[in-house]
Amino acid sequence: MTSTRLFSNPFRPGAGHPPPFLAGRTAERSEFERLLGQDVILENLVLTGLRGVGKTVLLDTLKPVAISAGWLWVGTDLSESTSLSEERVAVRLITDLAVATSSIKIGESETRGLGFGAQPTSVARTLDFAIMKQLYDSTPGLAADKLKALLELVWRVLSQVGKRGIVFAYDEAQNMTDHAKRDEYPLSLMLDVFQSIQKKGAPLMLVMVGLPTLFPKLVDARTFAERMFRVVFLQRLGDRDCRDAIVKPIDDAACPVHLSESSIATIVEMSAGYPYFVQFICREVFDAFAQGQESVPVDEITRKLDSDFFAGRWARATDRQRDLLAVIATLDHTSEEFTVQELVERSKELLRKPFSASHINQMLAVLANNGLIYKNRYGKYSFAVPLMDRFIGRQAPLGS
Repeated sequence: MTSTRLFSNPFRPGAGHPPPFLAGRTAERSEFERLLGQDVILENLVLTGLRGVGKTVLLDTLKPVAISAGWLWVGTDLSESTSLSEERVAVRLITDLAVATSSIKIGESETRGLGFGAQPTSVARTLDFAIMKQLYDSTPGLAADKLKALLELVWRVLSQVGKRGIVFAYDEAQNMTDHAKRDEYPLSLMLDVFQSIQKKGAPLMLVMVGLPTLFPKLVDARTFAERMFRVVFLQRLGDRDCRDAIVKPIDDAACPVHLSESSIATIVEMSAGYPYFVQFICREVFDAFAQGQESVPVDEITRKLDSDFFAGRWARATDRQRDLLAVIATLDHTSEEFTVQELVERSKELLRKPFSASHINQMLAVLANNGLIYKNRYGKYSFAVPLMDRFIGRQAPLGS
């Protein structure tokens, strides 16, 4: 096949990279638009799901939605170091806010009473980091008191320049945690501050994005978080949306690759509708077809996916942990939820040395720390990695 111009491989399987065509997610965007329409912020957003399901990509598409509706958008990824202390979280919030407010002027009347005292009215100030950090430091009280006062002041200023509100959007939010042994509660601080200022009517909305461990962690930190957030769990794409994600990026007369219906069906089945796997598989298929192949090289792509995506995670598990993971992979509903008791019974059927309930509990805790398993609030577990059960099934069978 020939083309009049170069047509590059459009598929992008990197972490958080926007796909050439964002399929589906219409309902999730509509839900976010509904939240932006609140007169008083009663619900914030938790966007959660497995790795590779497109959380970061969707978050990036919500930003222009908020901006076009008159909201400021601030935020970043939350690293584990951010949540080491309450002070670090405060500095994180101020730093992110300053990016969006540093050109907005603030008058002398707004700063009086927050440590500046009387200043000549001719002094021009803007809501940059230096000013906000000075206001924060000079406000009496604990870190929560300082943040509340600062955010209330910022909103008073922004409301006078026609802003609808501020969205504080944080990806990888499952990294946030409290540290009771060190008497540091950064996650609780964030929840307390936003709940307080929202009760006063300030339209400052939290959008927190992360793995399925995120929402249980929020509720453990503050029980009112259960009523504070609207939880949206991103599922894999349906067959129609999955097909669009495959076909639309190459629906171009200049594209040298054309997929048959059987090839498209193969990719849909291999990816199971997970956006990352769609991009990974399609990138390999595009390169193969552009070089003359006429069918999807299933075995070769599977081996590469195993090596690039699954092998590193599998290497973190001990032999005994791998036995437990293999037991999990034999369950009929392995892609959904399972219980400790189910694993006890199945291990009796499959292993010469079955697991006890206490041993399974201990091992699941370690596997959760390693990012292979997650526990929800109701005492049930799931694989934290999509299609992990298929990968395990391709490994050596139990007892070999």
